[in-house]
Amino acid sequence: MTKSELIAYLAEQNPHLYQRDVERIVTTIFDEIAAALARGDRVELRGFGAFSVKHRDSRTGRNPRTGEAVQVAAKRVPYFKTGKQLREMINS
Repeated sequence: MTKSELIAYLAEQNPHLYQRDVERIVTTIFDEIAAALARGDRVELRGFGAFSVKHRDSRTGRNPRTGEAVQVAAKRVPYFKTGKQLREMINS
């Protein structure tokens, strides 16, 4: 499901809201999650999962075309861990 499909579905399920309002709500939620991760905070949505940031150290990688060694800088990457309820729903 894409973001636009999510917005259309939520607008359909909530006919008392305008689609532009639903779009603003969804965009605000995503923006706030991204901002919290950028600050290094953890975002937990009970029953759904938790978003966090993991640190990857610098390392020596390989260029797949030439096989040449390349230095890869340290970086922070987003990480998502599913919640228990979501895992159970998917596996049932």
